Order: sequence, then structure tokens, then C-alpha cells
Amino acid sequence: MAQVRVKSASAWLRKESTAGIICTLPFSLGFLLFIVVPMALSLYYAFTNFNVLSAPKWIGFENFIKMFTADEKFLTSLRVTSFYTFVSVPLRLVFALLVALLLVHPSRLTSVYRAFFYLPSIIGSSVAVAVLWKRMWASQGTINSLLGSIGIETNFSWLGNTNTAIWMLILLSVWQFGSSMLIFLSSLKQIPVTYYEAAKVDGAGNLRRFFRITLPLLTPTIFFNLVMQTINGFLAFTQCFIITEGKPLNSTLFYTVYMYFQSFKYSRMGYGAAMAWVMLLLVGLVTLLLFWTKKFWVYSEGDE
Repeated sequence: MAQVRVKSASAWLRKESTAGIICTLPFSLGFLLFIVVPMALSLYYAFTNFNVLSAPKWIGFENFIKMFTADEKFLTSLRVTSFYTFVSVPLRLVFALLVALLLVHPSRLTSVYRAFFYLPSIIGSSVAVAVLWKRMWASQGTINSLLGSIGIETNFSWLGNTNTAIWMLILLSVWQFGSSMLIFLSSLKQIPVTYYEAAKVDGAGNLRRFFRITLPLLTPTIFFNLVMQTINGFLAFTQCFIITEGKPLNSTLFYTVYMYFQSFKYSRMGYGAAMAWVMLLLVGLVTLLLFWTKKFWVYSEGDE
């Protein structure tokens, strides 16, 4: 009798294993063919001289050596991308938190406001919005026309000036704060109302309640948004490629755009692959640094 039960149990486990393998096979094949294999090939190409039209030629670390010693545009793109990320991400999170604090109080139009504020995050990275943004800030664009309507006549080229062009891209990034706003809004609703009621009884004002209750309890959400938006900032592409193409004078040359130029415009696929792996390591280091700082400022329920 026991042997029969063991056999039936083993047969059931085999069926479950077979069903599990069949169900996960599409994902496993997709992950293998579209992620693992391309990453392995790009790692190989990073150490070669490869222009697509001819077979890759192994050159070792020459691409990486050239990158850091002889390519000024590489260092420029790294500096521009870092500036863009470390300025736009905090500004986006601040605006997202402020709007979330305004929307946390329920009203009849709250759902409409949420959709309205989230809309830029849906369409903000599209080519159409990038083209529209380019026209808005052109010397004969909408912004200068609006300034002229109030008596400020100007043909200033916001995207053609090295001092203002990058800020126009940062402004576009900050405008896309909707996803972070919704995450903040969800976290704000999870804070127990009793905390605020007790603070009111103790005489705490709005600012004191915010800095003593709201902000500490939001630090895990802030950390999550910070990590995700920082990664997205380093990988930004569409805004620069459509609006400025790195101009003027490489003042808006994003790392990903320069990598694209090297790979497809100049047919240096090996060099582009090397740049991709450098970016992967850079994003990994920045992420590790953020996780290292987590213990100093992120509150968790287990903390005393």
C-alpha cells in the first residue's frame, strides 16, 4: 500500500514538473535568446574591432583604453549625463512628492487630477512630445511667442545656447514626474491616521508632522524612486536624440546618444559595445552606492 502511494506521489510530481517546464518555456527561451545571448555577444564584441561589414577582430582592451585616454567626447558625454541625472532626478522627486501631498486629500476631482498629472509620464518619452518640445523652445517657438505677447520681445534660442540647452532637457524630465507621484501617493495612504492625530494632540504643526512623521515613513518609497529614476536618468536617450542630437558643442551629448552614434553612425560596433558595458558597470556602482547609503537615512519598521 505504501509503495502504491509513493508511486502515485512521484507520478504526480513528474506531471507537475512537466507542466511547470512547459509553462515557463516561452519565458526561458525568450530570456535566453533575447537577453543572455545578446549580452554575451556584446561582451565579446567589446574586445574587438567590429564594423558589421567585416568579421570582428580581437584587439583586447584597446577600446576601453581609447575610451578613457583618447576620446574627449566620451568623457564629455559622461559628464553631461551625470549632470543631467543628478539634477533632474532630485527635482522630479521633489515635484512628485509635492503633488502627491496635494492629491492625498480626497475630493470629487482627485481621480481626474491623478490622470492629468500622470499623463506626461505616459507620453513624455515619445518622439511626438520630443518634437513638440523642440518646437516650443525654438527661437521662433511657442515660448518666445508667449513672451512677446506680454511685451518681452526675444528671439533667444533656448536649445541653441550651451548654457540653457541642457536645462530644457532637464525641464522635460521633471515634467514627467507622474509615475513617482503615484507611488508617493500610494505610500502616503498607508501611513496610519492615528500618528497624525496623536501629533496634533501634542501640539505639532503641519511642518513638524511632515518632517517627524510623513518624511521618515516615506524614506523607503523615496529610496525606491531614487534608484529607479537614477537608472532611467543614465539611460535617457529619446529627449537628446530628437531634440538636440547632442548640440550645441556637445553640451547635451548624452552617453546613450554618443554610444548610438559610435555604433550605427560611425559603424564602430565594437567600441559601442564597450561603451555599453562601461555604462552597465557605472549604473551598477551608483546603485551599490545608493544601497550603501540606505542604512543612514532610510527608515524601516525594524529600526528602533
